[in-house]
Amino acid sequence: MTTSITAEQSQREQALVDLVVRSFDTCEDERLKFLMQSLVKHLHAYLREVRLTESEWERAIEFLTQAGHITDDRRQEFILLSDVLGLSMQTIAINNEAFANATEATVFGPFFVEGSPEVPIGGDIAFGATGQACWVEGTVTDTNGTPVPGARIEVWEADEDGFYDVQYDDDRTSARAHLFADADGRYSFWAITPTPYPIPHDGPVGQMLEAVGRSPWRASHLHFMVTAPEMRRLVTHIFVSGDEIGWKDSVFGVKESLIKDFELQSAGTPTPDGRALEGDWTRVQFDIVLAPEGA
Repeated sequence: MTTSITAEQSQREQALVDLVVRSFDTCEDERLKFLMQSLVKHLHAYLREVRLTESEWERAIEFLTQAGHITDDRRQEFILLSDVLGLSMQTIAINNEAFANATEATVFGPFFVEGSPEVPIGGDIAFGATGQACWVEGTVTDTNGTPVPGARIEVWEADEDGFYDVQYDDDRTSARAHLFADADGRYSFWAITPTPYPIPHDGPVGQMLEAVGRSPWRASHLHFMVTAPEMRRLVTHIFVSGDEIGWKDSVFGVKESLIKDFELQSAGTPTPDGRALEGDWTRVQFDIVLAPEGA
């Protein structure tokens, strides 16, 4: 939708843009100066393009205020907003350029928590979280195929009801842990088979999605963050092949290379570590390739 404006009105609006941009000229931090001046230009260009009304501006301020009020140390509404607008994925794309055969990155998400418990190779990260057992295994190598021994592998996921531990009120720690790759770069652990779940949609971001007719649902996934000396930090997920949400993922996180086969194992099938399970379970292979630091 476009609205014709007079040359005089356009000049008046541009004069304000120029005035605000010049207000940052004395900033001694050149990067900050560039960021702020560019932000002003783009924000004003948006306002002028859509001819924002005062009532729309007021509603936007109200929306951001609500996002701030609902945000606390367990919920980050602004990350959710960034995610559903594709800003998180675009930032990741900019900062994780493709390098050789390195594993692709995807969104960090709002539910990572520092200080997760350590489990040994073959350990169980569920800690009582409900869901179908899943055996996860793979290797961590560099782009030349050389193992990365001792790589730290941080993993976290939602339970079968679609909730992360931090969304409960009982201070539980479940479905999250970290472990270290062995001398050959190998790792394995028990988790739970990922299932689809909606992002928190009882706040302003959820209201926005409902207003525009978008779904809050995320494709089934398991989070990874992998770090090692002299390697670029990798934040990624693996997604379940055949998932009902798939490419409709509300935060645009799905990438073809990250879709994996979670192979169903019938009840009674021997497990890799001899663990006795009552029902069926799944297993998945995820070989992680790290790019060099600075790549």
